[in-house]
Amino acid sequence: MNRFATLMLALALSAGAVGSSSADTPGADWMPADQVKQKLMAAGYTSITEFEADDGHWEGEGVKNGVKMQFHADPKTGAILSEKPDK
Repeated sequence: MNRFATLMLALALSAGAVGSSSADTPGADWMPADQVKQKLMAAGYTSITEFEADDGHWEGEGVKNGVKMQFHADPKTGAILSEKPDK
């Protein structure tokens, strides 16, 4: 029974380590986050509630035209690549 408990603890800890890495590190040639947020605000976002580097681009959530949206932005230009209502 003790071996089983040790194995279960090891599995739980390793699963937690895999699930805890959520965001990436922005590249050296990426536009700074503050500048991207300014571009998003200029494109109609009234607030940015989440913002991070992930999977090679900036992504996050914000409010645009009164609707909560999810967006992806180009890491070098800050241009919106995609956006959709957050459900």
